[in-house]
Amino acid sequence: MQIAEFQKLIEAIYFERDSARGLAGTHMWFCEEVGELTRALRRGQTEELEGEFADVFAWLSTLASIAGIDLTEAVRKKYGEGCPRCASTPCACA
Repeated sequence: MQIAEFQKLIEAIYFERDSARGLAGTHMWFCEEVGELTRALRRGQTEELEGEFADVFAWLSTLASIAGIDLTEAVRKKYGEGCPRCASTPCACA
């Protein structure tokens, strides 16, 4: 699945509810999911990590949609040429 496909899927599933909650309220849910990912990483709960990464990506995706950001374009613009500072892959920054 491509980033754009995932963003559209999350919009189809959750956009109405998440946009009604607003950017600030949805951001709070995103932060909670990041906390759950952090906890799983700290505790070495490898069986939990896949789901937690997916949840964080889903909430990030819905935040981008509410803000009117196309994640594919955002990633392409920022990282499409390599490192945003030195334009190298891998990064050659000091």
